[in-house]
Amino acid sequence: MRARLLFAAAVLVQLVVLYAPRAPSTDQVPLVGPVVDKLVHLSVFALVAWTGRRAGAPVRVLVVVLLAHAVVSELLQHWVLPNRSGDPLDALADAAGVLVGLLLPVRRGRLVA
Repeated sequence: MRARLLFAAAVLVQLVVLYAPRAPSTDQVPLVGPVVDKLVHLSVFALVAWTGRRAGAPVRVLVVVLLAHAVVSELLQHWVLPNRSGDPLDALADAAGVLVGLLLPVRRGRLVA
């Protein structure tokens, strides 16, 4: 039950980060801003992938849904959200996050020590 709640919370955080009307500005610091943006993308997708595995989601389904969401979220940011812009590199960071989340160690419902 706890693993499913963590998974739901991770999905909620991901949705807020990806679909907030205006993303926090990271452009003020050259080079650092874009890196932080990519790390945020990687982190939210890694968190969802990892908590999804802990919650018992089928890995193949998790991968397909998350990779599709990576692409769709960037398209929606570009075409639907007026103060956001889609970035193919964000989708790549998202995909890297999925891989990281799948490679993080988990044990059925428990963290690996």
